[in-house]
Amino acid sequence: MPTLVVTEVTYLLGARLGADPEVRFLGDLAAGNLIVEPVAASDWLRIAELVAQYADLPLGTVDASVIAAAERLGTNDIATLDLRHFTVVGSNIGTLNLLP
Repeated sequence: MPTLVVTEVTYLLGARLGADPEVRFLGDLAAGNLIVEPVAASDWLRIAELVAQYADLPLGTVDASVIAAAERLGTNDIATLDLRHFTVVGSNIGTLNLLP
């Protein structure tokens, strides 16, 4: 699953901001400045619950996995360019703090 999330991030960076931010993001991954958090086995049920709860949005597995991982890690901070989904979804640990 981390590959899907990284792929989504690189797509959004490239499509919305251009190649330079995408290349910097990849460099940060290579340098270890960012940590890719894998989806834990215990996250899958929560991901399914979120996808079902927000089916009309639609939330989707990738965004639901970010929320499930944040809940498991006990953090409200979400780095995202996708404000459309994350401003609507409720988290078990309170309001999400969206970081640009």
